Amino acid sequence: MDAAKGDFCVRITVKEVVAALLPMQEHWLQLSNLDLLLPPLDVGVFFCYKKPTSTEEKLLSTSFTYMVSVLKKAMAQALVPYYAWAGEVVQNPAGEPELLCNNRGVDFLEAFADVELRDLNLYNPDESVEGKLVPEKKHGVLSVQATQLKCGGLVVGCKFDHRVADAYSANMFLVSWAEKARSKPISRLPSFRRSLLSPRHPGCYHPSLDDMYVAVSALPPPRENNSSSNFSGDELISRIYYVEAEQLSRLQSLANNNGCRNKDKDRSMRTKLEAFTAFLWKLVAASEQASNKKCRMGIVVDGRTRLSEGYGEKSEMMATYFGNVLSIPFGEKRAGELMKRPVSWVADAIHEFLDSAVTKEHFLGLIDWVEAHRPEPNLAMIYAGSKSNDDGPAIVVSSGQKFPVSKVDFGWGKPAFGSYHFPWGGESGYVMPMPSPNGNGDWVVYMHMFKGQLQLIESQAPHFFKPLTSDYYLEHF
Repeated sequence: MDAAKGDFCVRITVKEVVAALLPMQEHWLQLSNLDLLLPPLDVGVFFCYKKPTSTEEKLLSTSFTYMVSVLKKAMAQALVPYYAWAGEVVQNPAGEPELLCNNRGVDFLEAFADVELRDLNLYNPDESVEGKLVPEKKHGVLSVQATQLKCGGLVVGCKFDHRVADAYSANMFLVSWAEKARSKPISRLPSFRRSLLSPRHPGCYHPSLDDMYVAVSALPPPRENNSSSNFSGDELISRIYYVEAEQLSRLQSLANNNGCRNKDKDRSMRTKLEAFTAFLWKLVAASEQASNKKCRMGIVVDGRTRLSEGYGEKSEMMATYFGNVLSIPFGEKRAGELMKRPVSWVADAIHEFLDSAVTKEHFLGLIDWVEAHRPEPNLAMIYAGSKSNDDGPAIVVSSGQKFPVSKVDFGWGKPAFGSYHFPWGGESGYVMPMPSPNGNGDWVVYMHMFKGQLQLIESQAPHFFKPLTSDYYLEHF
């Protein structure tokens, strides 16, 4: 077997269900209007741990059996306040998804993989992670798998229902789970107060939302052969790269290299995420330069700070709100224009379409928009794929800069590596930049895009997008 190609076996040894430690009264929890914008998608996340040192082994007796017992005990405790993870999503009489909080529990798998951590090809997670280290979710809201590696290392993989939680909520739970494993109190208890996202009466929303979101029934049928891609017979694949801090700083400087900006006090500096997205948009446009198709780029925006008003009790409640509080504004430009314009111009275009969506009124309007269209299921327009032969690629960038890799320490050290894994399907690409576990300002970037697009990106920007290797993520361990 060649572990570098993902050729290793994973053997499931134990299947169990972990429920909340304390009994709870069965009850229904409505999904919010913002939850209802999510289709039934499952999101994966995983963490890789080195075998503890001999000193730590003596202190903690950290055999695989011991570590799994710690994970299960801590999960049972964390599920008491995070009871949504132990429930089930079912349809209510209106045909909408709703959360039944019945303490059904979390499917927990124990496994063994005949591969060492150093030999895991995480650059290609489709081969090394999907279906091997991150479990398939067959029941409930959350599934977990703890996998012992041949070297004594450990991988903890999770998969959860995106309709119940966004990455912010999942991150809260992961940190709380790790805190309970270290016998610490939970630092951030979740809030399920759906009234925080209640629609207004009467409702009011800007007409532009009709261009951002669409009824599922209005979607065109999927086109054959992925005709939105210039690459014949192309397939969507996942890759993980790292980007050095120096490259990010240089790119941000280019994005801010606008002669008038420094003289105009009203113009803000472009962020690293805006600069990164601008660079990516130009690279993707290169695949459509000949056809000059329209290329769409969206960025996931978290509405918690926008809705909290920044002060008082509501700010604290929104900071711990569990659920989806997301919007996905996007821009659309011709490939030719994106190619000829500098990074600074493209970054300005990104800032412009983001500007309208980073306000309290945008999120209040989005809540009202969903209410006006219920019970018809809707989703973000950029997820919907191409509407015509003039439509080129669409990419969604979701910032994972708050991904708490170093905080997911269950008692045997922080992870050597961690990443989200989201091969969601459809025609739109998905990209999530996260902080490097090295803590040196580098980014780790998960990308799920057409194979031809990734090949073009690697050929045009090998200095920027570097394939993830074990030498990189084990460098400081």
